Amino acid sequence: MRFRHHIFVCTNERPAGGKPACGGRGGDALADEFERAVARHPTLCRAVAVTRCGCLGPCFDGPNLVIYPEGIWYAGVESADVADIVEQHLLGGRVLTRLRYLWPED
Repeated sequence: MRFRHHIFVCTNERPAGGKPACGGRGGDALADEFERAVARHPTLCRAVAVTRCGCLGPCFDGPNLVIYPEGIWYAGVESADVADIVEQHLLGGRVLTRLRYLWPED
């Protein structure tokens, strides 16, 4: 099956005391919330994949996720932001600028 969107949510874990990791900042709960939100929506349940992944890079700004095919990165995402991302990005095609992560070279 070909998906319209593919969401990769960082759920990486690291030992305590080192560099922060999205898994320790709620990455797993965030992935769960996206899975539930997509499953509840009649047009998204077959068009969006949610995948838990390892480190995406900007650890200090996590939890992080990236949505393809657009390649839009979001950082500091919380469960409360999921509904906005679903409604505005996945359904409306609009990027949420308040959560967008821009790489230094962007």
